[in-house]
Amino acid sequence: METKPSKYLLIGLTILCILLIGITSIRDGILDPVRTGVGYVLVPLQTGVNAVGKGIYQELRDYSQLKSALAENAALKEEIARLTEENSRLQSQQFELARLRELYSLDQNYMNYEKIGARIIAKDSGDWFQVFRVNKGSADGVEVDNNVIAGGGLVGIVTDVGANYATVRSIIDDSSRVSAMAIQSGDDCIVAGDLTLFQEGRLRITNISKDGDVKDGDQIITSNISSKFLPGILIGYAADITVDPKRLTKSGYLIPVAEFDSLQEVLIITGTKDIGEEGAGS
Repeated sequence: METKPSKYLLIGLTILCILLIGITSIRDGILDPVRTGVGYVLVPLQTGVNAVGKGIYQELRDYSQLKSALAENAALKEEIARLTEENSRLQSQQFELARLRELYSLDQNYMNYEKIGARIIAKDSGDWFQVFRVNKGSADGVEVDNNVIAGGGLVGIVTDVGANYATVRSIIDDSSRVSAMAIQSGDDCIVAGDLTLFQEGRLRITNISKDGDVKDGDQIITSNISSKFLPGILIGYAADITVDPKRLTKSGYLIPVAEFDSLQEVLIITGTKDIGEEGAGS
């Protein structure tokens, strides 16, 4: 904004106007023609001075308003950023509360088992939580082979423990095998981990007796004959059960109840399976 030249011009014109006004104020008959001529010059000159002064004043006022608007805009941006951060924090707390309520509900479903809550702090690369680490360990009473639950049912089993951490292998891992049973009929089966198959959101159910009465939609839980998994923990629901080609067994798929792409907190059952109850399977 070019304000300095206009300011100097205004000062010069103002001085000139003062001189001309001084001339017109002299009461001398000899100077009457001069005063008359000065009047012709002074009026438009004074008008110009007023116009220049008004323009400069307008520019200064506009500049002041611009600075005020910019300051107000900056303050509004800061307030929006603060409110956005606060909203994100509140949403995060709301989601965490919902997850904790879900864990509490799950805790109530398995009141006969002692449990401790844990937060997931690391996992293997990939989209799912097939192997992950939690922030509770032997100092908290966690042991190898402790069962881990979340999201309504079985997640996996503890395979390694440190003083303040534990590693969990989930049931979707390729090496996982869980002795299970259909709650409606009591027929035994095996739930096998399969990361490739889990891309479709399913695991495999095998080793169902050919005379077994396992139907689509049946609840599949951990069985009494499992050597490591405590009995009665929901794993998921049977789907697409068919007779195998050799007609010796039936097999199908399982839709897990736990969500293995978004685990954040889990419950660790601190007791392990009594060796005296050990049977076939895992």
